[in-house]
Amino acid sequence: MGNVIDKFWIRFQNGKAIEYKAEIGNEFLEKMITIHPNADFLGEVALVPHSSPISQSGLLWYNTLYDENASCHLALGKAYPSTLAGVENLSEEEKMAKGLNQSLSHNDFMIGSACINIIGKTEDGKEIQIFKDGEWAIK
Repeated sequence: MGNVIDKFWIRFQNGKAIEYKAEIGNEFLEKMITIHPNADFLGEVALVPHSSPISQSGLLWYNTLYDENASCHLALGKAYPSTLAGVENLSEEEKMAKGLNQSLSHNDFMIGSACINIIGKTEDGKEIQIFKDGEWAIK
């Protein structure tokens, strides 16, 4: 939405942003989360290693089309239907039922760094290191 939101946190429950606060741009964060129905739900989770070429450039573009290729990021709002086979011709309600968030908005925000560590948990409770120090741990 053309604004900077910085030094922020979002607490999610079942994929929904239920609490949030930003030191810089809190009014924009609140608008991003409340602007449309389902804008408060996750629509994208993208894992991008710190060693990506755009990240290695050291530039912060303040443009999500570039910055999202430099960093792990999340998006609130609409999910990309191309991430799930066989949903192209479904209604919004049917896409929602399959787990694809439907909203009028899609707002990315970057969360990656050389320090990010991500540990996934399988359905049976096993923990698997996915990212370690900003890079893929699974080879």
